[in-house]
Amino acid sequence: MSDRTDILIVGAGLAGLFLALRLAPRKCTVICPAPVGQASSSTWAQGGLAAALAPDDSPEEHARDTVLAGDGLVDPVTAQLIAEAGPLRVRDLIELGVPFDRTAEGALALSLEAAHSKARVARVAGDLAGRAIMEALSAAASAAEHIEIIDGLKAIGLLSGSKKNVAGVLVRDSEGEVSPIYARETVFCTGGSGGLFRITTNPRESRGDAVAMAYEAGALIADLEFVQFHPTAIDIDRDPAPLATEALRGEGAKLINKDGTLFMPRHDPMGELAPRDRVARAVHIEALSDGKAFLDTRDAIGDEIEEHFPTVYSTCMSAGIDPRIDPIPVAPAAHYHMGGIVTDLWGRTSLKGLSACGECTSTGAHGANRLASNSLLEAVVYAARIADRLKGSDLPELEDTAKGISPPDLDDATLQTLRARMAAECGVVREGKGLAALLDWIIEQAEEFPAGLVPRALVVSELIVRSALRREESRGGHFRSDFPDTSDTPKRTFLYKGQAGPIFIDPPTSNA
Repeated sequence: MSDRTDILIVGAGLAGLFLALRLAPRKCTVICPAPVGQASSSTWAQGGLAAALAPDDSPEEHARDTVLAGDGLVDPVTAQLIAEAGPLRVRDLIELGVPFDRTAEGALALSLEAAHSKARVARVAGDLAGRAIMEALSAAASAAEHIEIIDGLKAIGLLSGSKKNVAGVLVRDSEGEVSPIYARETVFCTGGSGGLFRITTNPRESRGDAVAMAYEAGALIADLEFVQFHPTAIDIDRDPAPLATEALRGEGAKLINKDGTLFMPRHDPMGELAPRDRVARAVHIEALSDGKAFLDTRDAIGDEIEEHFPTVYSTCMSAGIDPRIDPIPVAPAAHYHMGGIVTDLWGRTSLKGLSACGECTSTGAHGANRLASNSLLEAVVYAARIADRLKGSDLPELEDTAKGISPPDLDDATLQTLRARMAAECGVVREGKGLAALLDWIIEQAEEFPAGLVPRALVVSELIVRSALRREESRGGHFRSDFPDTSDTPKRTFLYKGQAGPIFIDPPTSNA
């Protein structure tokens, strides 16, 4: 393994591999903690990739749906950008061998998901889109001569150069050895932070480490209070929780209580296809009640669930639930982080030498509530833009004397307490008293460590909770029971690291 590279990509999910492939013929190095494709949330994505591919659809309509779902905080320029590029990126994936579902006439079979005005989600075998996309990209990346893939390495800190630019990362291997990898350009493609919550659909290792590393290095961070809770994780006491894709509700599946009564009409006029935050709150309320919450696929999908949604079917059957006969128990689970490291329209962060792509970023595409299946879309659109920017660019000289720090991981007992408290006090429904108590507890845990060596999980959790406390309104994925109304002046949350902690600032006037 070389400890020097021109372009270092941290993460081997959809964003990282698509970026690496797009960089050809420019050489790059991809690092990941597990064998390529096995540790990414992208592999678990069930719904698919949203794009305006139907004759009666358009990028303008897709962008409009994106803005509406984001509850006042989506950057319309970014929404239009990803919507316009969507069909091109789907074609790229088809050329890489992704077997998207087709109609009998050979056209792409498109699904309807929540808050979309048109059926526009390209899928694979009903609920296997993420796995199929990652299999195709993993095969292509492994065969590409310009890509060096090194697994078994976890990035644990950024290397800071003489001018405070990013000059690579510190990594820890499977034996616990820490070493530097120097790079002229580093790109974070590390996924989200769902592992900070007790119930999540993310890999447990997805705990926002990239956000913590970028924050500690001085990067601008945004919108961390906005966590999307998927309303229909399959409630069978597994960690992470398996997902019942939203496409099931797009096909007509209904949410019921244990008595078989439909409950969404009591909570929202849009019913099962309301935006995710509203469905998640309704399921949260019902799941906590005596009635519980279930997804009923029997009438709408019936026996076809085995063929059309094989992941959901096999998961249910493994837990002793036959969805052809019985409704599926569901509960909300931390699913996607709308906040993260701020980037411009070309994936540049506020730190020279550091770019970012995918769920660890805050591009302005998702606002307060991500539109279903826009995550894979944003990942490939921004990966392509970063690659196009870097492919022929002159990069700074390599600084192989740069230094970094590597804080310890949080011990498992404290981590599990943190996850439980984040779910209870900073979850689907929040209120000031619980958030304040949680913040005090996090600060107390952090004080056990030297300055600069606080475990990443505590750093990110503190920033999420502080942001949630500061936003005294309810908007999108952030619901405050003590401030249930939405303010008339939508504002994003921006922060950076000061000497005494995070400093919150007024939003920039432009995202360009």
